[in-house]
Amino acid sequence: MSLVFADLEDSLVFLHKSSGGCLVASNGVIGVKSSVPSIYKQVSFTPVSCIIGLIRLKVNSYLIIANSHEDVGQIMGETIGRVSSYKILPINKHKDVSSNQEETNYLKLVKEHLNKNDFYFAVNNVFDLTNNLQTQYTEPGTKINSEFWWNKYLSESLLDAGASQEFITPIINGYVKSKSIKFAGSYHNEFNYILITRKSNARVGTRYFRRGIDNEGNVANFNETEQIIFTNNDQVLSFLQIRGSVPLYWSEINNLCYKPNLVVSTKNAIDATVQHFSNSVSNYGEIFCVNLVNNKGYELPIKEGYESIVNSLPSTLKKAVHYVYFDFHHECKNMKFENADKLIPILENMGFDQANYFHYDFKNQKVVNLQKKCVRTNCMDCLDRTNVVQSILSRYILQKNFSELGYLDYATPWKQVDPEFNFIFQNIWADNADAVSRSYSSTPALKTDFTRLGKRTIRGSLSDLNNSIIRYYNNNYHDGVRQDSFDLFLGKFKPYESVENPFIDYRPNYIQLLPYLLTTSFLILFSMILYPKGSLTNFKNLLTVSVCLAFQFNSFKYILANSYQFVNWPNLVNLDFLTKTKVRDSTRRVTGIKYDTAKDFKVQTKKSN
Repeated sequence: MSLVFADLEDSLVFLHKSSGGCLVASNGVIGVKSSVPSIYKQVSFTPVSCIIGLIRLKVNSYLIIANSHEDVGQIMGETIGRVSSYKILPINKHKDVSSNQEETNYLKLVKEHLNKNDFYFAVNNVFDLTNNLQTQYTEPGTKINSEFWWNKYLSESLLDAGASQEFITPIINGYVKSKSIKFAGSYHNEFNYILITRKSNARVGTRYFRRGIDNEGNVANFNETEQIIFTNNDQVLSFLQIRGSVPLYWSEINNLCYKPNLVVSTKNAIDATVQHFSNSVSNYGEIFCVNLVNNKGYELPIKEGYESIVNSLPSTLKKAVHYVYFDFHHECKNMKFENADKLIPILENMGFDQANYFHYDFKNQKVVNLQKKCVRTNCMDCLDRTNVVQSILSRYILQKNFSELGYLDYATPWKQVDPEFNFIFQNIWADNADAVSRSYSSTPALKTDFTRLGKRTIRGSLSDLNNSIIRYYNNNYHDGVRQDSFDLFLGKFKPYESVENPFIDYRPNYIQLLPYLLTTSFLILFSMILYPKGSLTNFKNLLTVSVCLAFQFNSFKYILANSYQFVNWPNLVNLDFLTKTKVRDSTRRVTGIKYDTAKDFKVQTKKSN
């Protein structure tokens, strides 16, 4: 590694061994020099992977570094690393923040974000992970793609201080894996199989707190996934797909029920939707929208809204945006996920075929083929059903790729020619699904047994049940913290601009204490049943049990009636679908918090057919 680091008593010093450049943070000031000052020449330096960036909180600013990484393979000869450990270092060491609880809470959020997301970077800082290959090789002088540059906000202070590429390392959030393959055991058919998923930093956050579209046309959970083949005779082929939330104003309000309240805005979203699809067409060419939500019950309003908004697009945009509904749950019922293949002839009839990939010939330095059409897939979360369909489309394109490269006859399915690579392909796609899902929903993806094994299994169904339970708990009781960590890390909220402490809990004491009182009552009840003093049926024991049961019954009844009060909501950035109002008494003292659905949103009440 070219970057080395020294943590001194009053400063942080970084040295780039190749260029000789030096970055010094001392007494809250960042400075960049072309060579190492003599005062630091006798200092002992240790290698670090990269500088993630600098974040300013309430009291102090902090340099975040990746002090180690895991190699996940190579792309075009460049080693790609996944951040495996990090350090958060104050740049003004004379400020004591230990007694400042607000600053401590911000630091916890930064750590939460670093611990719960997957970050990747080019180790030698040569390959551009933020841009897909077609963009890199058809648009000379392309800059770092701000949409997928995850540490862009954290790099701004370093850039302002004069730091160059030596100390600025673009990082993406998502997934990267590269695997060397000898297709069907032949040396002449050797290639690198690479999968990259880039998560957008625009409308970003957690599953229930970031849904739908914003006024600028950004959709929640937007990801670009690129499949790359780089052969040993200098041919590179790539295939792009995108996923993203349904481009309407909609969300789901957590209410402690397994199915939250689905809300859709009465506000017309056509301008935002036009902006979204205009950007997509500009970036990816013709867009084929594959909608996988259910066509009845809870998800029906989203399907109907999507179809209505697509039909309302201007005629010029309609020519480039094609919509298809695929009833995933009906077609794949009884765990027959292989039936998702039925989508392919539907797309072919609409004009999408296997020629939609990018091919560059390095040997002759020329573009052989361009990808001019892109599939945009969504379900409700854009996670589980979406990943199954994306892996099927990638397999479909690989068949054409291998045929063009001369690896096989087009009529012979490649998974039959090389079952070993098929196993690798399935597991890389399943790992990709897990990475995208963990960032958005806090658990690995569902249905990955099909992606890994090519079939649905009882064990996979049980694993899905476990993950669904964990999702329910985290989405209701922890995702507010996770959402805050996104908004803080990406600069959507700047602590130094905030006047009030956002972490103060204004709910009444009874509401704050009720979960703890309920837990205590359960402990008392279990101890009475397991270890009663004397007979369990004596009057004193029965009275204690009865009081506990009565308290629990009334507590659950109260919690369900006031469910919004017990959800872990974000503190830093207001939600667009929910209003939070402070309740005050006659002296203007805050006595509680009131939650209401925002005026432009209404709860959907459609029932299952």
